[in-house]
Amino acid sequence: MVKIIADSTCDLSKELIEKYDIDILPLYIRLGDQEYMDGKQIAPDEIYRWSDENKATPKTAACSLEHATEMFKKYLAQEREIVCFSISGEMSTTGNVMRMAAEGLGAGKSIQIIDSANLSTGIGLMVIEAACMAQAGRNAEEIALEIEKIKPRVRASFVVDTLTYLHRGGRCSDMAALFGSALKLHPKIEVSGGKMAASKKYRGKMTQVIRHYVTDMEAELLSAKPDRVFITHSGCSEQDIQMVYDYLDALGRFSEILITRAGGVISSHCGPGTLGVLYISEK
Repeated sequence: MVKIIADSTCDLSKELIEKYDIDILPLYIRLGDQEYMDGKQIAPDEIYRWSDENKATPKTAACSLEHATEMFKKYLAQEREIVCFSISGEMSTTGNVMRMAAEGLGAGKSIQIIDSANLSTGIGLMVIEAACMAQAGRNAEEIALEIEKIKPRVRASFVVDTLTYLHRGGRCSDMAALFGSALKLHPKIEVSGGKMAASKKYRGKMTQVIRHYVTDMEAELLSAKPDRVFITHSGCSEQDIQMVYDYLDALGRFSEILITRAGGVISSHCGPGTLGVLYISEK
């Protein structure tokens, strides 16, 4: 059976990773002169604490070539094909590292590297689709071709509680951060063409913002692929998460409503209190 691998920015829970037999290649998070493997050596709340104490955003780096090579080699030795997902090439060089590892092993078509053109569970949605195809007996090339068809239909967006982390990371200007904080503005960030862009701004308390963000998507959610939808957050209140879950459940559209906590890399850039609803469009 084809082995599915993804980098740690896919933000899938331990339960989903085990259920679909997915291996994870960790990216790296640098706090000052200390480096940690995402999802293995540091938790998001520790990152927030360091960032606030140092008034700085952590640096993030691609997975290591050595780690990718060893993981690929393990499954090639079992004569298994591999489909491997990376965060958008517009955001990281991780995909290039994966390709270098595959080329170094002379793997040819045995390893299919997919640039997700996405992040977080926008990647996770494609990873699970690929895992289901692998379980159904599809080969690596067939899976990669099908994922390329699905990729443009993945809808990934989120609303942020604070502009501080986007500002520290250079994704928000001084003036925009100051203006946004004063007016209590919370932008909706969407992923399109592998890049992030603000599409709308909400104002007010975060509970109200999250409610408006989700209800604004109702027509799109009702035409989504019904298999599953993700609620992915970087440390929101249980009440807000439950509110979104109940709303999605009441739509009667999805077979699965999956809740995941964003990992260290994604959390480093968006900050605490961020929440997104991610799904695949039917068309």
